[in-house]
Amino acid sequence: MSGPWPSVALVVEQLRRRAPGGIGTYASALAAGLAALASRPDGGPDVRLVASRWSGRGPDPLASTGWPVDASALPGPLLTRAWDRSLLRGPRGVDVVHATSLLTPPGGRLPLVVTVHDLLWRSHAETFPPRGRAWHEAALGRALRRAAAFVVPSRPVADELVAAGADPAAVTVIAHGSDHLPAADPAVERRLRARLGLAGPFLLSVGTREPRKNLARVVAAYHRARPDLPGPWPLVVAGPHGWGAAEVDGAGVMVAGRLSGDELAAAYGACRLLCYVPLEEGFGLPPLEAMAAGAPVVASPLPSTGDAAFEVDPTDVDDIARGIVAVAVDGPVRRELVRVGSARAARHRWVDAAAAHADVYASVGIR
Repeated sequence: MSGPWPSVALVVEQLRRRAPGGIGTYASALAAGLAALASRPDGGPDVRLVASRWSGRGPDPLASTGWPVDASALPGPLLTRAWDRSLLRGPRGVDVVHATSLLTPPGGRLPLVVTVHDLLWRSHAETFPPRGRAWHEAALGRALRRAAAFVVPSRPVADELVAAGADPAAVTVIAHGSDHLPAADPAVERRLRARLGLAGPFLLSVGTREPRKNLARVVAAYHRARPDLPGPWPLVVAGPHGWGAAEVDGAGVMVAGRLSGDELAAAYGACRLLCYVPLEEGFGLPPLEAMAAGAPVVASPLPSTGDAAFEVDPTDVDDIARGIVAVAVDGPVRRELVRVGSARAARHRWVDAAAAHADVYASVGIR
């Protein structure tokens, strides 16, 4: 331990998943933010990353974070089951354990911090498979029994977590950052356009293809809006295939699949707009990513967007279509959204989020 900061075992098992999703982005960006924090005069916590065995080829990608990695001998599925049943001891040799999702290691003497991103399996049960709902409910129960502190990305999630049984004094709201993607690279954009056959303007939708992301309505709204656009601008749907994924085909729809960080940055920088209208989110990271790249955003009400997006009703296809047309073609609307979006994104930095996490670690750990 250096200075006043406790040392931390950061559980980043989500980064071993085939589709790490928003939780994976949070885990990797937080690790990078903590590394940046450590270089400041006041320093920051020493960190060790905790995850399952790396089973891919070549070096463990977690090593690129610069933090040491404590990799289990078990692969991900077995490690998850062992932790859920308390069959293994949790991390040792640190002052605090931080689980970046509801997957928590077994309890021990070390204080545990848990990030709860949302409780949507309760409010939108129909958008989760039964097995997923059962796991999340059991995992929340374990976290409520074990955790000394909770981190959540927004006030609505904090309120739901308190209603579920958490001590209000143990819950800290820390918004995500927006600066984890690289700057858009024109060469990457050219390759992406060539791969997808994109010659001109296009609209963008980003997110795992699963029911909660509401992609069926997004596609329906796009088809209604398309005749009112200046040209046959395509809708590019980016993101991995999830459970119960809706069909997202039809005229003008291009399914890009999962994009790398470089490709995603290029897509945000080149798109005419981002349309992101999930039924509900604990935060909603893609709109903030798009705003950081200078793209205007059409979105459902989300904690991440504030007043910086063109807000629409996610259950109303006509309302989403009106938003698409307005943001795609109305110059003053577009310019204002870019202005307020860029300003909002600039206020969300991962090093600041990391500093707030470090304060939580210090509040429960050894100084």
